[in-house]
Amino acid sequence: MISTRRADFFGPSRPTVFARDAAIATSHPLATAAGLEILQAGGNAMDAALAAVATQCVVEPAMTGIGGDCFVLYAPKGKPTVAMNGSGRAPAAASVEALKAAGLTDEIPRTSAHAVTVPGAVSAWTKLHADYGSLPLDRLFARAVDYAENGYPIAQRVAFDWLDEAPLLAQDENASAFFLPGGKPLLAGQRHAQPLLGRRLRDIAGRGAAAFYEGETAESLVRYLKGLGGLHTLEDFAAMTDGAFYTTPISTDYRGLTIEECPPNGQGLAALMLLNILREFDLGEGLSLADRVHLHAEATKLVYHNRDALLGDPSAMTVAVETLLAPETARRLAAHIDMGRAQPPVYWDEPEHADTVYLCAVDRDGNMVSFINSIFHAFGSTRIDPATGVLLHSRGSSFRLIEGHPNAIAPGKRPMHTIIPGLLRREGEAVGVFGVMGGQYQAAGQAALISGLLDRGLDPQVAIDAPRSFAFNGELELEPTYPEAVLADLAGRGHRVKAAIEPIGGAQLIVRGGESDLLLAASDPRKDGCALGI
Repeated sequence: MISTRRADFFGPSRPTVFARDAAIATSHPLATAAGLEILQAGGNAMDAALAAVATQCVVEPAMTGIGGDCFVLYAPKGKPTVAMNGSGRAPAAASVEALKAAGLTDEIPRTSAHAVTVPGAVSAWTKLHADYGSLPLDRLFARAVDYAENGYPIAQRVAFDWLDEAPLLAQDENASAFFLPGGKPLLAGQRHAQPLLGRRLRDIAGRGAAAFYEGETAESLVRYLKGLGGLHTLEDFAAMTDGAFYTTPISTDYRGLTIEECPPNGQGLAALMLLNILREFDLGEGLSLADRVHLHAEATKLVYHNRDALLGDPSAMTVAVETLLAPETARRLAAHIDMGRAQPPVYWDEPEHADTVYLCAVDRDGNMVSFINSIFHAFGSTRIDPATGVLLHSRGSSFRLIEGHPNAIAPGKRPMHTIIPGLLRREGEAVGVFGVMGGQYQAAGQAALISGLLDRGLDPQVAIDAPRSFAFNGELELEPTYPEAVLADLAGRGHRVKAAIEPIGGAQLIVRGGESDLLLAASDPRKDGCALGI
């Protein structure tokens, strides 16, 4: 029986996948299968990741798309990690003054054309393929194109998210036409096709990034956005053709491993700051579950307060990354934590949970890729160009309309991103790739996942399955798998406890370990996906 009950997605555990040669883990079974097919055909980890993410852009339209952004960490065997920043920039005419003149005062609505920065994913994909791919793009996109043109079956969690967003989709004529056939959301097991998206993928495979950022597609997207009041120009889009760029990862050490993240404008810095604070405490098995949740909550509030005040495009940040990652900073923040009492909540006005896909892959040669692609909110801005079939993201809604703020919108500026791939090294060698989905939760989720692995010695799948909590907007949200006694204990410490009505985030993980030096792969049961290996 097919179910879309919320409680079913907190689901029972599944075993960790053991693989000898290569592995891939994604949040959708068709994407995992597409990536595994490439690995079996001799493709490398980057090939598999690109095949998988292109497939997810078709089969998980609420979570991701070619009209979004991405960040990637890639560790070639025996070489340093490279970080790819595939986040787009605001139009050259965008500024706090311009948006306030257009009638915006406090925030940028997710459905506004101003929430759409120039999408960066396609620029990143094509650059990564040119530099690290081994199979042609048309081969890598074959499954995605087939599903787009000939249809794919709606998976259960996909249907669950689709149903949640139906009222918002119905408010946009184009979104309704593409995603609410007959005025209703599609259900699990039904079939959906996006032939225009298939055509875009064919074009990108044949002509590279220019097929998206120049010519007919770009002209159509600019015309469509201008019709919604946007400030975008053809020059803004053309500048993104080669706009994705490589940068150097940032890192911290935790319990004998080095955790690497992309630098700002992503919130990977927040994940590392959280781990630095947790490093000041003993989080072994002797710590009670209530203490563990409380400690994570208090550390999260401290770090997110700093994140929202200080993070943005690095060109606008006033506090150095090195300062925020310094041991003395962690010690000073950790000193504010009272294990017996929740501190007064720290409020911020960032959007709540948003939507993303994360995947990871390791190939026969030991190359590792950690890959995250996002349209931010579910179905992004809900704005879809009817001529091209491109659903546009809402990442620009993260910008502040506060002059002088590090994350204030400005010409050509990149907003603070929540999406963060992670990578693990031991004594210099890459030993794992991981990521957590769930918008604002991602930094907190990564810290909890790494703590489960390294502080508690949990099996990878068990670490992913573990109950989740998130201190956000003055509340402590907990999944219903926590015992009532833990909820009562936390409420007694002053937390405003809230029961989660949907799963908190999702995760994928591949690590190398064990006596046989196998790949251990895991995928979150809160999503439809799976991990597979060969």
